[in-house]
Amino acid sequence: MQFEVNVAPVGAWTVVAVAGEIDVATAPRLRKEAIALVADGHHRMVLDLEAVDFLDSTGLGVLIGVLRRINTVGGALRLVCSTPRILDLFTLTGLDRVFDLRTSVDDATAGEALGEGADSTGVPGGAA
Repeated sequence: MQFEVNVAPVGAWTVVAVAGEIDVATAPRLRKEAIALVADGHHRMVLDLEAVDFLDSTGLGVLIGVLRRINTVGGALRLVCSTPRILDLFTLTGLDRVFDLRTSVDDATAGEALGEGADSTGVPGGAA
């Protein structure tokens, strides 16, 4: 499967759907796109990994980097993944305790309307 990254707003969340393999060849593109989204104020992000065929340590490093950037701005990152092979990777590395893993985009974005004090980016307390 060809590597693709598609971005779409879903409620207060920015859903980044990734398809293909996330490895040393493709991870830089995912990093670049995710960093640009965070810089543009998309601080509530869902990374949809349902169509990811393969994820290596470089890809995990990108995901950790995105989480750090979003945590720095007080945002939230959720990962959507139900593929046993990919979930095993998160479990074996202990990253299942670090990331907010969800089984569907609906689950990741449900019940998360902008709360009190949240700005237009969905960041509680606002960015300013």
